[in-house]
Amino acid sequence: MNLPLQIFALENLDLLILGIANTAITLLGVVVFLRNTRSITYKTFLLFALVASVYATVNYMSYQSSSSILVLWALRFVLFSATWYSFLLLQLFYVFPKERITFPKLYRFFLLPTVTLTSLLTLTPFVFSRISELAPVGQVTNPERGMGIVLFAIISIFLVAYGLFTLFKKTFRAKGEERDQLLFVLIGSLITYVFIIVFNLILPVFFNNTVLIPLAPVFTLPFISFTAYAILRYKLLNIKVIATEVLTFMLAAVTLFEVLFARELGVLIFRIAIFVAVLGFGILLIRSVRKEVEQREKLERLSEQLKTANVRLDAALKKVEKLSKAKSEFISIASHQLRTPLTAIKGYISMILEGTYGRLSKKARRPMGNVYESNERLIRLINDLLEVSRIEAGKIELELEEARVEEIIEGVVAELGITAQQKKLYLKWEKPETPAPKLLLDKQKIRQVILNLVNNAVKYTKEGGITIKLKIENLKLKIAIADTGEGMTKEDLGKVFQSFSRGTTGVRLSAEGAGLGLYIAKKFVEMHRGRIWAESEGKGKGSTFYVELPIK
Repeated sequence: MNLPLQIFALENLDLLILGIANTAITLLGVVVFLRNTRSITYKTFLLFALVASVYATVNYMSYQSSSSILVLWALRFVLFSATWYSFLLLQLFYVFPKERITFPKLYRFFLLPTVTLTSLLTLTPFVFSRISELAPVGQVTNPERGMGIVLFAIISIFLVAYGLFTLFKKTFRAKGEERDQLLFVLIGSLITYVFIIVFNLILPVFFNNTVLIPLAPVFTLPFISFTAYAILRYKLLNIKVIATEVLTFMLAAVTLFEVLFARELGVLIFRIAIFVAVLGFGILLIRSVRKEVEQREKLERLSEQLKTANVRLDAALKKVEKLSKAKSEFISIASHQLRTPLTAIKGYISMILEGTYGRLSKKARRPMGNVYESNERLIRLINDLLEVSRIEAGKIELELEEARVEEIIEGVVAELGITAQQKKLYLKWEKPETPAPKLLLDKQKIRQVILNLVNNAVKYTKEGGITIKLKIENLKLKIAIADTGEGMTKEDLGKVFQSFSRGTTGVRLSAEGAGLGLYIAKKFVEMHRGRIWAESEGKGKGSTFYVELPIK
């Protein structure tokens, strides 16, 4: 490298530092903002970064002009931007990291108006009145000061001190990884703003020492460095995004460095265009990576929520299982206690009707018969409840034996044939020409299933009758019980086999029943590794119930 180039590099050292610092803090502000554009913390950080960049830029311009008017206004804008720089530092530490969006009345009605008034005063002769002697380019001019400079100093020091105190309190109260994050931000902030207050405020204002004012961009580097370390070390942001940011910053810094060493106008314009393009492309790249990372983080959050929901669901299921078991035990105990007196009532009423206690008058016989039937219904209900409680407790065992289903059906038809005749209904049993093979089954339980289905068909059919068919399909024995009754809706078909559930037609035609018979039938068929279901074309078109049992 030749001597002129070395001199050029030294002369532009402060510009290089300014470019690096401004690029770093602006880029950091933009990528943080793009992480969540609705967050008040990220909005404040972006505004803080932009104002910090403006402050460093106008500070550099204040000693790079040979015009006293331009220097005067540059110095005024230094104080103007410094006022808002200090205020935004306070606001950033106030809302960070818990997204505080409510501000006290003292903030809105005193602090904000005071900062606004102070910043406006910095643009008037009340702070800097005029420049009596202009320093050479590259050196800081010391203008004549007014009384407002003291007010500016007090307000700025108060804002920075209160902001750092706020961050200190949050760091002290935080725990775990959050405390480590805040601690490094606090350390970087203390170094940066102690230097700025001492060398760029106290020395120039109270001791007329302006030698270190050009180092203002250097003082921001500790804040940037410690914040970046907190991000990398304690995962304040995603590593993948940080790698993209670092790469973008390095490219931007290299292109900016080339701009500073351009000696010809054409080359300068070309390199500036390259710098802008690299910076713009880098921001778009970071934004794209940020979206990808946010989507992955969202999936991770959803996964964690799903795990939590599964744990809660598992606990709820165990609780429901416990309650169900308690309910079954209660029903079992209650049913046993009820069945004994009901059996006794049945015996006494039966003896009264038979004349054991004397001749019963015709007038009393009918009511006693109704009492007897009501007692029978209660006994059947109690038996159903006991059956359900044993099923749910897993206490029912099959007593398997070889049997013919035809014989079971014939017994049911014989038992319910009189009831069907009384309602003027036909009960047709279409026995297959070829006998079905014997099955290994529990005769009593399969009989209860068929009896329940045929009894329901008789009960809910007003005209016509019931047809029972039996056939073999795909190594399965299929029983079909079809009636010409009221039929069922799709909604009824979906819940007819649930416990304590009755179809709308059943409720309308008969007030009796608790909706347990079909539920018990379904459980008994499933215990035989079979299947039971119902079909209906709709209201008024009858229903068909199917029972399918495996042959082998």
